Amino acid sequence: MFTQTPEPTRVPRRLARRVAGSGLVGALAYPHGVDRYLELVRPRWALHELRAEIVGVRRPALDSVTLTLAPNDLWRGFAAGQYVPVTVVVDGIRRTRFYSPAGSALARGATFELTVRRHADGVVSRHLHDHAGIGTVVGLAPAAGDFVLPARRPERLLLISGGSGITPVMSMLRTLCDEGHDAPVGFLHYARGAGHLAYRDELAELAARHPNVRVAHAFTRAESGEGSDLRGHFVPEHLSDLLPGDGTAEAYVCGPQPLVEGVRALWAARGLGERVHSESFVPPAYALPADERGGSIRFGRSGLAAPNSGATLLEQAEQAGLTPEFGCRLGICHTCTCRKRSGRVRDVRSGELSSAEEASIQLCVSVPAGDVELDL
Repeated sequence: MFTQTPEPTRVPRRLARRVAGSGLVGALAYPHGVDRYLELVRPRWALHELRAEIVGVRRPALDSVTLTLAPNDLWRGFAAGQYVPVTVVVDGIRRTRFYSPAGSALARGATFELTVRRHADGVVSRHLHDHAGIGTVVGLAPAAGDFVLPARRPERLLLISGGSGITPVMSMLRTLCDEGHDAPVGFLHYARGAGHLAYRDELAELAARHPNVRVAHAFTRAESGEGSDLRGHFVPEHLSDLLPGDGTAEAYVCGPQPLVEGVRALWAARGLGERVHSESFVPPAYALPADERGGSIRFGRSGLAAPNSGATLLEQAEQAGLTPEFGCRLGICHTCTCRKRSGRVRDVRSGELSSAEEASIQLCVSVPAGDVELDL
């Protein structure tokens, strides 16, 4: 993904890694490990831990921050549209969240870019927005996720996003432009207003340089002022001038669930549901059948109990004053996996019912179907 470092620089670094990784040095560093000592010299150095140093900070829109990260030698790049687990320490607690690189997967140089939107109840997003600065070191894990373009690029593409969902599709557009893709591409982004558009100037430049690219912005707030091409939330008419034709384009959509569902419904009505590829910030809402509502939740280790509110078990545990570990809140990272001692729960993504006792479940995507006891 990145250019190779020139040979005069690579040789000393390779030698240093070989020496630091030797058994003798490892024994001398016991019990803390070599990485604990390397980080005293330079925080992002590590033999076994993927880390990155923040080398650039800018705030291109209201409530968002764009960070340029320089990862260590363990970084292997990303495919446009993937997400990266980012770990920071907030109030002494390591917390991991998932953010999509916004840059081109073909970009030259050993850095990549994340744009993080500040959420009022987001511990990590608030920390990064308010406190991240040049020199801050964060933990990383390899890029993952299957919200990516196919190796054989579609003949017609629509990239649709809402809010901070712009980052993975922005990466897709930048990558397509860098590789010289010349088939029609439509880019439609929904934002509250002009102050929330993170990449407006660059999108205009890309559209000006690439005749195959059309860009449109839609403002969803009535009081958002001038400067948008479209108004309101997603409706089919928003696509008519963006990518004229027979409506068979391959669509990649990322954003709030109503936006994703609206695009999916339109393509399904055309008999082309398989041409929509999506990613959302939250699991889909799930309504339990009437005969599964009610009951109570017992938190076995804590000795607490609470009536079942119908929310996910992670939310109900937090409402009860507990602080279970979690990461993505989307059912991706499995950080919130917990032992269910008894009862039944449904997965909000698939509706699948888990009724086995002493079973592992993910708190963030499980809702209780009646009485449930957890090992919390």
